[in-house]
Amino acid sequence: MVREELQRLRASIDNLDAALVHLLAERFKCTQEVGRLKAEHQLPPADPEREAAQIRRLRALAEESKLDPVFAERFLNFIIAEVVRHHELILSNMSAGRDH
Repeated sequence: MVREELQRLRASIDNLDAALVHLLAERFKCTQEVGRLKAEHQLPPADPEREAAQIRRLRALAEESKLDPVFAERFLNFIIAEVVRHHELILSNMSAGRDH
């Protein structure tokens, strides 16, 4: 009985993990477009005001959803750092292309 319940719960977790991966992939497709626009218009890769607003928003959503807001902030900070890294790479690649 316990093994069946564990199996059922783990199947749900596996489905949720798959959904998270797909959502993150879609999010990064959008942020790649943002990175290209920023690079094309010589905007900085990072936007501290936008990032702070997103963190505030996500913390509020986490609290409403009974999720630890500290965890939610750490998670978003990790994502933001990766997005900024991608934006810096896009800018670097576009700048290298202009130099040649």
